[in-house]
Order: sequence, then structure tokens, then C-alpha cells
Amino acid sequence: MSGAHDEIEATERALVDALRRGDRAAFDAVYDRFRARLFTFLARLSGDRALAEDLTQETFVRLARKATELAPDTRLRAWLFAVARNLHHDHRRRRLLDLDRLQSLALWPEHRAPTESPLDLTEADETRRRLEHALLRVPEPMREALLLVVVEGLSNEEAATILALRPDAVRQRVSRARALLREALEAPKPGATLDLASRPARTS
Repeated sequence: MSGAHDEIEATERALVDALRRGDRAAFDAVYDRFRARLFTFLARLSGDRALAEDLTQETFVRLARKATELAPDTRLRAWLFAVARNLHHDHRRRRLLDLDRLQSLALWPEHRAPTESPLDLTEADETRRRLEHALLRVPEPMREALLLVVVEGLSNEEAATILALRPDAVRQRVSRARALLREALEAPKPGATLDLASRPARTS
């Protein structure tokens, strides 16, 4: 795990160095590497796919404008997620979200095996819908901490920088978010559910 993490950091340092030199290929590489992840983060955070797409594009516009001004020690992944989060918060201040629309979206990425039966697919769809609705019921400050640490695999320290919190405060928010998510999943309907807290954190 440490070796993989070191490799990721080395790759991001190289990308930052190239961005600071104005290397267009480096920008394209960053776009390819992070676009889908930023979109998914924003979609889960906001509950609005169209808004998530707009904010994802604006995140990369900001990167294009600031690329040559990045500090040499910039943590690229954390920088991008911080920009995306701040853009979302700016939007929230300008416009109230349509809560009815939030409940109708299916945001979780699909990971389906080709051998799944129709019954398996139906059960998976139901689990995914319940997970999405449960996630949207977690208060946003806790939800964004959960998405950054558990789903995106950022460290508590990196997430703390993005959220302007202490690392122990991030850990508390993630723990509380997991508890609320479990409660939301279990309350409407007893039985087996997919627990986001049990998923391994992504590291790339």
C-alpha cells in the first residue's frame, strides 16, 4: 500500500511540475485522471448530475488559469477536490437545490458482473437506490467528509485541509456519517443492505 501511495504522489508531483511549465499534455493527463472522480464526487455531494458536470468543467477551467502558479509542493488531488467543493458551496449560496429532484436521481456508479441474473440485477438496483437516498439524507458537512475519505481515499489530513478542519474533526464527521448512513439504510426496510462504510477506501 505504501509503495502504491508513493507512486501516486510521485506521479502527481511530476504532473504539478509539468503544469507549472505550461505543459498542455500534463493538463490533458490530469483531466483524464481526475475528471470522472470529480464528477462523481460532485454528483454525490449535490444530487444533481447537470450541476456536477458544470462544476467539474469549471474546476478544470480554474486549473487551466492557475496551472503555472501552482506551488511546487501542491498536493494535486487535494487541490482539485478543494476547488470542486468550493465551487459547489458557492453555487449553494447562490441557489437553493431542488430537494424533490435529489430523490429521483441514481448517482452510484455501476459495477455489474456479466453473469448476474435478472433477479441479481433487480436486487442490486434496489440496493443502489436505497444507498443513494440514504446518502442524501446525511447532512452535507458529514457527507462530504465521508465522500472524501471513504470513497475518494484521501487521508484525514488531506480532507482536513480541504474542509478547513482538524484531522480529528474529520474523523468524527466520517464516523457520524457512517452511523447515520447505517440508520438511514436500515430504517425503511429490514434486511441485507450495502454498507458504504465497509467498502475499502480507494487509493487512486
